[in-house]
Amino acid sequence: MYGRKFTGIFENSINLHPNYRHEKQMNILSDLKKYVEFNILPRYSALDRGHDIHHIQKVIDESLVLARQFDVNINMVYVIAAYHDIGIEQNRDLHHIVSGKILISDVNLKKWFSQQQMEIMRQAVEDHRASNKYEPRSIYGKIVAEADRDISLTAILCRTVQFGLKNSPYENFEFQFERAYRHIVNKYGEKGYLKLYLHSEKNEKGLAEVRSAINDKETLRNICKKIFDEEIL
Repeated sequence: MYGRKFTGIFENSINLHPNYRHEKQMNILSDLKKYVEFNILPRYSALDRGHDIHHIQKVIDESLVLARQFDVNINMVYVIAAYHDIGIEQNRDLHHIVSGKILISDVNLKKWFSQQQMEIMRQAVEDHRASNKYEPRSIYGKIVAEADRDISLTAILCRTVQFGLKNSPYENFEFQFERAYRHIVNKYGEKGYLKLYLHSEKNEKGLAEVRSAINDKETLRNICKKIFDEEIL
């Protein structure tokens, strides 16, 4: 039955060390963290697996790691990462804009942030999307954009195949693979639209791996076939 979780590298990639999350989030205001965990994060349970709570938690964790390199407000970084995809529940194509509106309209956040900080967070959420044609307007936008990239070949292939099956469930493997391949080339290829603004070592390495794999289409086909077969069981 379609929807079975792929049991390969992607699944294992979200199993963080039990102390990892605690260490990175220990400086977040406790009442803010409680509000987000009870009122915002559960809403991701209704979204597709490419934007579910596992993805959001990874973006939160990566954002907090990146934030250590800059003079930024860690609570703002946390909120931006937590809200960045919430707009998908209303409009996938414009989710970055909708997510920003949800954040700026959340009157509860005014307990912790000024109006100026709220506006910076709104802009950062809007700026995270990889297909945006402009550079994020602040370091906050660059942090969440970099954290959101998750450039792992197997993870990218999983998300792409799963998206194809969800939107075109009756198409065969060849259709799904060719769609996935075009998407990967268009986004991650040498002339692709994805941009890295902070150039983290992990993402640079991942992007190089994906670009190398693009030149070996048959190997990509074999990986996608394994994912496809497990998904349709």
